Amino acid sequence: MNYSFSSYGRGSVEPSPVNRMMAAFATDFRDAKDINLGVGYVNEKTIPTELLAEVVKEIASCPQDFRQAFNYGGPQGAPGLIQALRDYYVEEAIGGMTEEVMSAQEVVIGPSGATSILEALADIFEPGIVITADPMYYIYCNHLERKGFQVITVPEEKEGLNPASVRRKLESLGDQAQRLSFFYVVTVNNPSGNVLCNAYRRGLAQLAKEWSARLGRLCPVFFDQAYEWLIHDPEAEPPRSALVDTPDAPVYEIGTLSKVLAPAMRIGFMLGAPGVLMQALVQKTSDVGFSAPLLNQEIAAVMLCRYMHDQVARVKAGYRAKSEIVGQAIREKLHPWLEEVCGGTAGFYYYLTFKNIRTDSTSPFFRYLARTTGIEKYDGPSGDPYPRVVYIPGEFCVHPGGSLKDAGMRQLRLSYGFEEADAIVEALNRMRDAACFAESHV
Repeated sequence: MNYSFSSYGRGSVEPSPVNRMMAAFATDFRDAKDINLGVGYVNEKTIPTELLAEVVKEIASCPQDFRQAFNYGGPQGAPGLIQALRDYYVEEAIGGMTEEVMSAQEVVIGPSGATSILEALADIFEPGIVITADPMYYIYCNHLERKGFQVITVPEEKEGLNPASVRRKLESLGDQAQRLSFFYVVTVNNPSGNVLCNAYRRGLAQLAKEWSARLGRLCPVFFDQAYEWLIHDPEAEPPRSALVDTPDAPVYEIGTLSKVLAPAMRIGFMLGAPGVLMQALVQKTSDVGFSAPLLNQEIAAVMLCRYMHDQVARVKAGYRAKSEIVGQAIREKLHPWLEEVCGGTAGFYYYLTFKNIRTDSTSPFFRYLARTTGIEKYDGPSGDPYPRVVYIPGEFCVHPGGSLKDAGMRQLRLSYGFEEADAIVEALNRMRDAACFAESHV
């Protein structure tokens, strides 16, 4: 007998291809031997564990200052954290934020990081068309499609998603464009690492305003800023907030402290105009567990008020140093085979496009690094294979129905976040060997 599953339930029974690939690798991953360039984990050295422990101790010992920190909280978020975020944005002038603009925004804390806010949007909006960049943030886009949305991707440029390209795509849809739900834009794109320029950001906000008027209902743009606090290239254009530059457009900004503080705290938030969308988001939080853990919210508030300026600077400096080491190693070791290299300016990803070498999960290149060629000379003993390297193949990063499908078979995402620089350089040595192997085993 079968269960009476929803369409989402039916779509979730079978794990996604990248889920299967990473799970298979994780089951027998060998620390200090295998190298994981696939996971989007932060580097352990960036997490201020001792400082966090001190803050927890202070909260536990001062119940008069941190009321009911170990109890349930309210679904909008802890007032102390909301105020700390407001203050931090204004004091640091994040995106050019001013006190006047911030006072016009509502701040909502998600129940479990920025991902929980994205998941909530998939429940709140009627399934329709979502416009996003290609390469795409495959985890959320796959989730949207399981929820019944139609994800339509537009190839991005070095400066991010060009609003002119988006406009042409929408016009090409004809009557189908009436089903537009919202625009989803990752400002430091995952996987490509390309940073959305300010001109394109303003243009996308205006496009959301234009299409909202055209369809007679709000079709907002959600700017996912997961990596925006980690723009570490000193020559990069400082990002501007669309809330500041296009205040009359239906714009929302989604942020997180996971990349700059600690992922396990699961602190994500959304900024935007008060109204029914924010009300629905708060109700969704109430439905799934009342609130984000109040203790974590109090920790985050203290960190924002006292330590976040120095913490962000330290994390950015660390990733900048790693980016330069890894970028140089990519050029030295893989240059003969590469067509294009993106990323390295912000966050902790490089996105590589090879000229003629396939990178998909059945390719000789991938199988050499996974030690599954079937040739002992390259794989090592069956019970103890040679050191392995895992990455995210581009086939999972581009939309299967988009124009980059073929290019994705020659692409990969490489993370320089979790592993140390020397391990990543060694992984690139193995990728060089894999490229040589692939050329001789077409």
